[in-house]
Amino acid sequence: MTSDRIAANAVNVANAVNVVHGGPDESGAAPHDFSTNGNAVGACPAAVAAVRAADAAHYPDPRYTALRARLARFHEVAAERVVIAASASEFIHRVSAAVAQGGGQQAWLPAHSYGDYERAAQAWGLQPVRAPASHTAAALRWSCEPSSPMGQAQPGLAQLAESTSGLCVLDMAYEPLRLEGRASLDAAQRDRVWQLWTPNKAMGLTGIRAAYAIAPRGEAEGEGATPMLQRLDRLAPSWPIGTHGVALLEAWTGDEAQDWLAKSLQTLRAWKAAQLALCESLGWHCLPGDGNFFCARTDKPYPALAAALRAEGIKLRDCASFGLPGHVRVGVLPPASQQALKEAWTRAAASIEHRAST
Repeated sequence: MTSDRIAANAVNVANAVNVVHGGPDESGAAPHDFSTNGNAVGACPAAVAAVRAADAAHYPDPRYTALRARLARFHEVAAERVVIAASASEFIHRVSAAVAQGGGQQAWLPAHSYGDYERAAQAWGLQPVRAPASHTAAALRWSCEPSSPMGQAQPGLAQLAESTSGLCVLDMAYEPLRLEGRASLDAAQRDRVWQLWTPNKAMGLTGIRAAYAIAPRGEAEGEGATPMLQRLDRLAPSWPIGTHGVALLEAWTGDEAQDWLAKSLQTLRAWKAAQLALCESLGWHCLPGDGNFFCARTDKPYPALAAALRAEGIKLRDCASFGLPGHVRVGVLPPASQQALKEAWTRAAASIEHRAST
């Protein structure tokens, strides 16, 4: 990097976009937390057992040889293509750094997307370019399907995958929790992009940080690691995941966990149908989506009700940071939580109306 770009990075880090996430806040975890997208059926028993049995008294293999081989068999790819990551966010920052080190100038983002794509681009001096702007000049192209925050198909994903310019990363965070629809890419097209997997959501264990990426076919085979893989390896921390993360990823590939996941999706489909109907009954306009969550335009501004709802144990994800003001993202939760949302929202909305009329 040039000195000018290093100086620009420091400015970008200082002026980075605000970090907005769902989940626990200063008050802890909300009893009815609609703001995150983990599997609301609960924690996968096989994964929980594996984590509890993990040997935390010793380091894992720093090269994760057995784990990478197991993940490779699960995805039917060469083990050399598997890159272990501390989390999706860690890999997002690491690959952004690697692209910048390789001379990249731009990072292309979907119109609405996870904020860490932009934060990482800014931190490493890449100019964020957002759809509908062209992606052809971007050295790094981001995609996610089902998309965040709407859980929809990624527009133009096939064109992104087939482009020969730059590096395309497909964030697969919600693919294991897909409830409707089909993936836009077939196996051959998926082999052309970097795939980023975060099974902790599907396993209902988001508190365990562990992820992995799969390099495109040809990136790690034949003559050895490419410059991109070499940069990613040099930028990786030692032991990016501990023994508990290893246990989670190993359990994820097993038949017991996959069978449990398939059954949990049946439950989530029924819960989602009921939750959509409930939200529509509140006067919300719900957007279509394929994942275990959806976006909705609320009848009252969520920020005005957020404090009252939080006091009753309810938390939603405001979508203003996604570029969707007036909308919330709502993870699918069990019927008891849905009823709690309906009652709390009705009370909070009535309180606002009463104050406005006096």
